[in-house]
Amino acid sequence: MNNSQDSIEALDMEQKLSLTAIRQFLKSKTSYDVLPVSFRLIVLDTSLLVKKALNVLLQNNIVSAPLWDAKTSRFAGLLTSDDFINVIQYYFSNPDKFDLVDKLQLGGLRDIERAIGAVPLDTESIHPSRPLYEACVMMLNSRSRRIPLIDQDEETSREIVVSVLTQYRILKFIALNCRETHFLKKPISELNIIAKGNLRSCQMSTPVIDVIQLLSQGNVSSIPIVDDDGRLINVYEAVDVLGLIKGGIYNDLSLSVGEALMRRSDDFEGVYTCTEHDKLSTLLDTTRKSSVHRFFVVDQSGKLEGVLSLGDILRYILLGEN
Repeated sequence: MNNSQDSIEALDMEQKLSLTAIRQFLKSKTSYDVLPVSFRLIVLDTSLLVKKALNVLLQNNIVSAPLWDAKTSRFAGLLTSDDFINVIQYYFSNPDKFDLVDKLQLGGLRDIERAIGAVPLDTESIHPSRPLYEACVMMLNSRSRRIPLIDQDEETSREIVVSVLTQYRILKFIALNCRETHFLKKPISELNIIAKGNLRSCQMSTPVIDVIQLLSQGNVSSIPIVDDDGRLINVYEAVDVLGLIKGGIYNDLSLSVGEALMRRSDDFEGVYTCTEHDKLSTLLDTTRKSSVHRFFVVDQSGKLEGVLSLGDILRYILLGEN
């Protein structure tokens, strides 16, 4: 009994020491450190038509882009799949205004938000030389999955959009550079980080517009697809909406999720699952090797039990075990 208690206490101590070391690492690095040596950044002007912005995202295989207001020479927020979902909901509720979609500019997205009572466009940003820990905290406080890095020109004082930092990029950076991640060996079921209650899901026969409502209401980036027995079979992501409306078919949303997935691009990264007995060290290793956006927690038979987002993992690394 004593040996068992001692091993549990040792595991707890190892977990706490590892988290402390990772936090110190994040405080010692800046957001600049996370950026690759070479990268491409696409910034969109707020005067650009929404339909053209959609094509830019799809053609470049990206899911978000910083916005720039040429009139004020300032950063104007971040365009994400959420904005396109807002547009869909607006026009689905106001079919008489469907013709306006061809003329809608990115600067008009705020009017759409106000009309449907959506969360305003995220304008949080951070200077790239600030500590990475600070960027992580800001991301968690704003409940955002990404944060733009904004510098300032020394001569003109004009803002410069440097890049966009994502939760995935931060966690991968941690997994690549912190050997302490190997010692996060407590099962995730003991960490209180799995979302289980009020779990939203759909089936292959569910109309896409219903799933879009679930994405919007839950402020989530994906909805798991289950069979009649509750077994996980796929996922419908917010970014899938972009491909669906590529041809301007904002009103063709009565088709089923199964039909919509037929239009999904071939570079879909797949569905990542785990069990509640898995360790954070294992999940971070998966994040290091693969482009992961979330983990679906399943039981031995594949039934959906919960969801573990990258935000939940990042929050635990920053604030857990305190």
